[in-house]
Amino acid sequence: MTEKPPLDSTEDRAWLGEGQSETELAAVNGPGGADDDRPAWDSKIQYVLAQVGFSVGLGNVWRFPYLCHQNGGGAFMLLYVFLMLIVGVPLFFMELAAGQCIRQGSIGVWKHISPKLSGIGYSSCMVCFYVALYYNVIIAWSLFYMGNSFQYPLPWEHCPIDVTTNDTGTHAALMLIKMRHRKYATYLVFVFCPHSTVKECAGSSPTSYFWFRKALNITNSIEETGGFNPIMTGCLLAAWAIVSLAMIKGIKSSARVMYFSSVFPYLVLFIFLIRGLMLDGAMDGITYMFYPKLETWGSVQVWRQAATQVFFALGLGYGSVIAYSSYNPINNNCHRDALMVSGINFMTSVLASLVVFVVLGFRAKNIALRCVAENLGLLNVMTTHEWNQHLVKQGWPWINTTGPSSVPLADYRQWYSEHGAMMAPNITDCSLEEEMNKGVEGTGLAFIAFTEVMALFPLSPFWSTLFFLMLLNLGLSSMFGTMQGILTPLMDNFSLLGRHRTLLTVSSCVLGFLFGMLFTQRSGNYFVTMFDDYSATLPLVVVVIFETISVAWVYGTDRFLDDIEVMLNWRPPVVYKYLWKYVCLLAMIGLLAASLLRMIFKRPTYTAWNQSTASEMTLEYPGWALGMIVMLIVFACLPLPIGYILSMWKNRRGGNSEEGESPEVHRELYTKCSSNEQLDSNSHHRAPSEEDEARPRVVFLPLGHELYRLLPQDGEDEDEEQDTGV
Repeated sequence: MTEKPPLDSTEDRAWLGEGQSETELAAVNGPGGADDDRPAWDSKIQYVLAQVGFSVGLGNVWRFPYLCHQNGGGAFMLLYVFLMLIVGVPLFFMELAAGQCIRQGSIGVWKHISPKLSGIGYSSCMVCFYVALYYNVIIAWSLFYMGNSFQYPLPWEHCPIDVTTNDTGTHAALMLIKMRHRKYATYLVFVFCPHSTVKECAGSSPTSYFWFRKALNITNSIEETGGFNPIMTGCLLAAWAIVSLAMIKGIKSSARVMYFSSVFPYLVLFIFLIRGLMLDGAMDGITYMFYPKLETWGSVQVWRQAATQVFFALGLGYGSVIAYSSYNPINNNCHRDALMVSGINFMTSVLASLVVFVVLGFRAKNIALRCVAENLGLLNVMTTHEWNQHLVKQGWPWINTTGPSSVPLADYRQWYSEHGAMMAPNITDCSLEEEMNKGVEGTGLAFIAFTEVMALFPLSPFWSTLFFLMLLNLGLSSMFGTMQGILTPLMDNFSLLGRHRTLLTVSSCVLGFLFGMLFTQRSGNYFVTMFDDYSATLPLVVVVIFETISVAWVYGTDRFLDDIEVMLNWRPPVVYKYLWKYVCLLAMIGLLAASLLRMIFKRPTYTAWNQSTASEMTLEYPGWALGMIVMLIVFACLPLPIGYILSMWKNRRGGNSEEGESPEVHRELYTKCSSNEQLDSNSHHRAPSEEDEARPRVVFLPLGHELYRLLPQDGEDEDEEQDTGV
């Protein structure tokens, strides 16, 4: 069959209108068209590992379990799956198909659909830059902890000695007591040597003290900068160096790293799950995790948090999904990829939740047993006083106080319910459920709760090294995708940058390190929290809303499904048309409204560490910090209106010669026909005129053996998809 040439001149392009996709204008020069020199994945497994590595990140390990913990356990999981199926998977499929169809980064994809929407891609790049800045700081923290794991005992296992005291003899006795009675060390420390350890550590815990004082050396609030932390600055430099070296050759080099960084975390999670199931309290944690509390479905905040987690778990709006998909062969089954990657992402979240709740169950059981030991120790001291001897002769306190380890938690709680009110105020209840209700997320889960548990394991340095190596790989695989969401669109749209890929990669990493030094101040953790909470959430939701509008309403869902059908040789279910046009769009608008209302009616706050009280406290952001939050959101969203205004300005400058001619006059519809179908004179279509023969014809994607014939647009075709303005 004869190939139809593309439209070459801008005059011929104008009659297609703004809504016409330039993917239909691709030259048919071969299987790859004009992109024969574009890098490509070596294999399908390489691509899948890259997508899974990007979407499965630190949030699956420390955010999803916390949301399950706080929002109804199994009920939240059911809600998450529901929203993932009706919102997450369709939007993920849309980004995969757009990137694979147009074979461009995020800037090029939306610019091809309509020049007025070119700002979508630039906003995605801005958000990726924000995320890359603070995400690499978390990788730096993991490097610091992994480096400190190669020693025994672990440095966060015990509180350091207060150098202002000379009670060395007491310290030696204390260490002996800890070795013999590890489970009851807290009580014995309080009784025998209250001034031998650093006050800040004694008032909190060894793991909290190491995190806030040794690792971060944190200030009391965001308003106190405190200077730079030299150790963390060095770790951040090392983290950016790793990213730069891994990505210096583009997807060819980063994909090789993915074979390890994407697979290794699963190996570690399974090892931790097997080890955790052997711990006392593991089943209590799993029961707590899966027990459904369906009443939480009545809370708007639960729906908002579930939708937000679906949104971020799949990496929607970053442009990384589009960038990775653009390196695929044009006939790759992106629909199957969307279902597979989404399923793997969810199952990874469930696996991580199992590991987290097993460990938290063991931690809660350990804390509860330590509480029992402390209370029974106090009771034992009380029984030795002579004024209580007459009660002792009567059987008081009606529980074994000489062997705390032999008293089960259930027996102690039964005794406390019957006799606790008669005891002194120092005798407290020891509840496993109360400890489990204390939700831990984010850095508190990874760097405080998990480190506390691993210090109790035999061969604790091995488990600690394994855990932080897993965090390092989870962070790096997501970091590679985030950087690809920046580099690919820039190289695709600026030929100068595309010719100097290595220089662009290194320069981006150097720039990221310089900006990232904001987070290596002593107050840097507060800025990490600020960026994590506010720099990406609202801009990404806005970006995805405009992406959905561009596909569903500007380009047209029927036309988009036609393109996918040409790529895949089969048409996706029509349900996607209505999900894209209505369900996904309304869900994202609702999420945006809920997030905005929450910011307006609830003043943004952050959690600060108070050194004098050795405890966390919630503070409101000062005025300049609120201004910084607003500027971050505005700068990320600013490319959207700027792109629209620039496109309108260019159209007005170049459109004077065509004034008075509406593009609607020339809009035509397509129907697909087989290559052997004849358009003879008996057809109801008019015969082409000489003017039509002279005009080049447009084609869809250069695939298969299908041809497309032009249909006249008359008044009877009311049901066909129509283009709209932005």
